This record gives sequence, C-alpha cells and structure tokens, in this order.
Amino acid sequence: MRHLLSIEDLSGEEMQDLLRLAKSFETVQQRPVPKVPALRGKTVVLAFFEDSTRTRTSFDLAARRLSADLVNFSASSSSLKKGESLRDTIETINAMGIDGLVIRHGSSGVPKQITQWTDAAVINAGDGWHQHPTQALLDAYTIQNRLGTLENKSIVLCGDIKHSRVARSDVQAFNKLGASVSLVAPRTLLPVSLEGWPVRVEPSLDQAIENADVLYMLRIQHERMGQSLLPSVREYRRGYGLTAERAGRLGPACIIMHPGPMNRGVEIDAAVLEDERVAVLDQVTAGVSVRMAVLFASIGPGSFDVSQELPT
Repeated sequence: MRHLLSIEDLSGEEMQDLLRLAKSFETVQQRPVPKVPALRGKTVVLAFFEDSTRTRTSFDLAARRLSADLVNFSASSSSLKKGESLRDTIETINAMGIDGLVIRHGSSGVPKQITQWTDAAVINAGDGWHQHPTQALLDAYTIQNRLGTLENKSIVLCGDIKHSRVARSDVQAFNKLGASVSLVAPRTLLPVSLEGWPVRVEPSLDQAIENADVLYMLRIQHERMGQSLLPSVREYRRGYGLTAERAGRLGPACIIMHPGPMNRGVEIDAAVLEDERVAVLDQVTAGVSVRMAVLFASIGPGSFDVSQELPT
C-alpha cells in the first residue's frame, strides 16, 4: 500500500490484512516499553488543518511507537497565515525529505490532490464530508474483536449521516467485510441521494434496534451545517438519541459505538455510557494499533518481525 485516501482503495481482503497487522501491533502496546524499530529512519509529518484530539494523538503515538521521526505541522503558525498556498507549503515540506504525510483538511479531495505534490505516502486523516478511512478500519477492528467477525452482522448507523465522513467510510468498510448496514436519521440529515450506498434506510430508531448487532451513534455536526436542520436538540434526542430506555431494548451482545467527540445527553445519555456494551474507549485504544498498521503498510520495509524490540 502506498497511499490511503479512501476505503474505496481497499478490498475486503486488504482490510483484513491491515486488521491482522494491527492485531500484531497490539501486542507491542502491552510491553513495558511499547516501541519497535519498524520505522526507524523514516520521517512522518502530521499536517492537520482541522482540530482533532483522537485522530491526531493516535497517529502521533503510532508513529512514535514505530520509532519514526515525527513532525507536527501547525497550520495556524505556518506561512499559510502569510498567504502561502497549500501547494507551496506541501512542496516545501516534501523538499525536506519525508516518507509519510498524514493529512486532515476541511475540504473534500485535498489528500488526493496532495499526492501530486509530494513523493511521500499520503494518509487521509479526514477530508471534509468525504472520507475517514482509518476511523472505518479501527471501527471494523473493534467490532471484530468483540463479535469475532462482521460477516452477516446487522449494523445500524444513527445520526448526522449527511455531514459525516465517518458514515461514508464505515458503510463501505462494513459492507466489504460482509455486514448489513442500515441508516436512521431525520430526513434533513440524510444525503440528498443515497445512490451507490449499499444500505437500507429505517423509518425509526426504535424499529432499527430490534435486531441490531451494532448500534453506531453519530454526532450532530453543527459546525458543518450551513443552516439549522433540526427543530431542537431536545426533539432530536427524543427521536434519535440512545436513551436508557432504548438501551434496555438492545440485545445483551449488541455493541454501542460512537466516533467522538460526543454530545453527552444528546446522541447517548450519560447513564448509558456506563453500560459494558459501550465500546467507545475500545475504539480509541484500537486507533493506535490500526494506525501503526497503516503507517507501516505505507512506508515500512515490507516485512518486520513484530517480536523485535528496541535495543537497550
């Protein structure tokens, strides 16, 4: 793998290869010194043009645990503030000699365009409403760890589908791994067209959760809305929030997921977050192992003995 721009770039078997690699890197994180020299001598740049906690921190940890040299690029303190173009910024970074470039940007398609301006491997850490492939991989990893497989599982995505790059990537990934995916959302928070989406749209959350193996709640993305698309947060919670009553009707093995950040008491009631079926922190933990796998697959030497440790 060279670039990872979209889940569309991967087949189901290629995703499984990455998930198996992530599983091997999970053992690294359980060591007293959780590092391997797999990417020693490689340089990774994190260039985030949008705010991020989970994705940025986990990519940072992933690169460090693989022993890569790491550069955190800050757009707010760069020459972009002086009027430099994005192309000139990327070409300047590339000229310094880098191996991997992890990009988050508010405009769809920017990571793909950047591949034309750099020799480095480009990894999409989220672009506009378009894609978030490593989130989809870590979500699949979390489900597989809990349920053993995604094959023939029923997965319900509920919430702001329209503005969610996570939803787009998850639908593609889950479908390729054999799951059946349903969407639940107010009409105003569904895409204008679902042509090409391998999904079923359910009329209500109460109906959708009856046989769900996974309930994936999505955040209302007020920052991406150009207008008010909901009558009120209270009404949204009543129809589409995971209340304690709804959680009580989920199956005992059903997984509850959320990509974060979360609006507590809106998408999921605070009391529900104490439920052992909630896998939100499992998703966060999986993010480091999965992103280690993606970085290694993109810029690593091709093979590596994961049992190898750093020399003392």
